[in-house]
Amino acid sequence: MEAAQDGRPTMDDARAVLAQHFGYQAFRPGQERVIEAVLQGRDVLAVMPTGSGKSVCYQVPAVLLDGLTIVVSPLVSLMADQVRALKEAGIRGSFFNSTLKPHVRPEVLRRALAGWYDIMYVAPERLSDPVFCEFAAQARIPIVAVDEAHCVSQWGQDFRPAYQQIAAFVESLPVRPPVMALTATATGRVRSDISGLLALRNPVVQVSGFDRPNLRFASFELQPKRREQWVAGYIRQHPGDAGIVYAQTRKKVEQLADKLREQGVAALAYHAGMSDDDRTEAQRAFAHDDCLVLVATTAFGMGIDKSNVRFVINCGLPLSLEEYYQEAGRAGRDGEPADCYLLWSKGDIRTCHFFIDNIDAEGLSPEERERVVANKERLLGEMIGYAMSETCLRRRILRYFGQDVSALGDGCGRCSACDGETPERYLRQQRRASAAVERVRAARALRDEVSHDDDDQLFERLRVLRKQLAEQQGLPPYMVFSDATLRAMVRRRPQTAEELLQVSGVGQVKLERYGKAFLRELEA
Repeated sequence: MEAAQDGRPTMDDARAVLAQHFGYQAFRPGQERVIEAVLQGRDVLAVMPTGSGKSVCYQVPAVLLDGLTIVVSPLVSLMADQVRALKEAGIRGSFFNSTLKPHVRPEVLRRALAGWYDIMYVAPERLSDPVFCEFAAQARIPIVAVDEAHCVSQWGQDFRPAYQQIAAFVESLPVRPPVMALTATATGRVRSDISGLLALRNPVVQVSGFDRPNLRFASFELQPKRREQWVAGYIRQHPGDAGIVYAQTRKKVEQLADKLREQGVAALAYHAGMSDDDRTEAQRAFAHDDCLVLVATTAFGMGIDKSNVRFVINCGLPLSLEEYYQEAGRAGRDGEPADCYLLWSKGDIRTCHFFIDNIDAEGLSPEERERVVANKERLLGEMIGYAMSETCLRRRILRYFGQDVSALGDGCGRCSACDGETPERYLRQQRRASAAVERVRAARALRDEVSHDDDDQLFERLRVLRKQLAEQQGLPPYMVFSDATLRAMVRRRPQTAEELLQVSGVGQVKLERYGKAFLRELEA
C-alpha cells in the first residue's frame, strides 16, 4: 500500500480496506476523522450512536498497522461472535477472557506474539493478570481501543471498577500506543470523566450526532396486564420481524414470555437466572433468526450486533436515558426503519427506586456508594421526565445528550408525542391492520401466480438464501449480509460480480464467498 511520507498508512489505504473487507465505498459521518487521528498516532474520544459503525474505527486501522490491536470490552459473552464477524470480513481476530479454558490461554498468547492476529478482544479484568501483562510487554501494540468507554465513569449508568485499571495498564507498556475511547452514549460530564480517567493525551474528540432518524419513538403509560395484550397485538401485526422485549425483573421476563407463547407468539426468555447453556441457546436462536422475539432483562445487553432488529419494546422503566437509548438503539442497526416503544406504569418507578436502594456496592467506599446512588436517582429523574413527556421525545433525548435540536423545529413528526399516537388508537389500528394484512396476503398470493418480479417476494427469497448459507457456516444470518444490503440488491438487481460489488455492504471477501449464490438467486 502507498504510505504517507512518514511511513504511516494514508486515508486512501483506509478506504481500500473499508471496500475490501466491509463492502463500503465511503466512511460514515465521524468515522473518517477518528481513523485519520489514530493513524496519525493521536488519542481519540469518539461518541457515536449505536449502529454508526464504532467498531470499524479500530478494525480498519488494525488491518493497516503492524502488530496486535487490543480492544478492551466488557462484552465477554459476545467476544466469540465478534471474532466470527471479523473472520467473515477477512480480518484475523482473537479474544482473551475467562471463557477460555486454562490450557488454551497460553496457545492464544503464543499465536498472538507470532503474528497470527490483527485484533484481540480483552475483558478489563484481564489487564491486572500478571500473565497477560507479561504478554503485553512483549507484544507490538499499535492501538488500545476501549469499547463502551462510559463504563469508566461513576457518572455513567454502567460503571465498571475494572475499567479504572486501563490507564495504568497503558502506561505500563514499553511504548505507549494511541488510546481510542469509544461509546454510544455519554453526556458532557461523562465525556470529561472518560478523558481524565483513561489519561487521554490531548485527544481528538469526535461527537457524532445522536439522532437515529430511522428509529420511531413512543412512550405510553400502561398497566402490566394491558401491556401483555398490547405487545402480543403488536408482534402479531409484524409477522417475520425480529424484536427484543425488555422487562425489569427475571420473574416478569418469564411471565411475559409465557403470556406471549399462550397467544401464539414464539418467544424465548433470557435473563441472568437461567443456566449458561439455556442463555447461550436463547442468544443463538435469536441471532440465527430461529426465534424472532426475545424477552429479556438487561442481562441481554451491550454490544448486541444483530442488525435486523425491527422493534425494541421496554415493558418498564430503565434506570436512565443513557440505558434506554442504548436498549432502544439495538433496533435498526442496518439503517432500515424500526420502532422503539416504552410501556411504563407508576409501579415501575417504585421498582427502579428499589434497584437503586439495593445497588451492589462491592469495591466502593461509603462515600463513593452515596455518590453513585445520588447520581442514579438524578438519572432516573431524567428517565421519568422522558416517559411522561407530552412534547417531542426525539428532541428530549437529543437535548439530554447536548445536541442542538433547532433543526427539528417544533417536533420530529416521528414519535408518539408529535403524531398523537395513543395505546387505545394503536389497539384499534392493530385490529384493522390484522384484517388488512389478511386481505393483502390473499391479494399477494393471487398476484404472485402471474408475477415473479415483486420486490417483497425477492427480498424474502434472498433472506431464505442468506439463512441457508449462514447455517452452512454456523453463523447468524446478519453476518452474511444485513437486511439493508439485501434490499439494495433488490433495488439494483445486479447481474454480474462487478455489479454486485457495487452494492453497499458487499466487499471483495464476501463477494468471493457468497457472490455466486446470490447472483444465481437474483437471476432466477
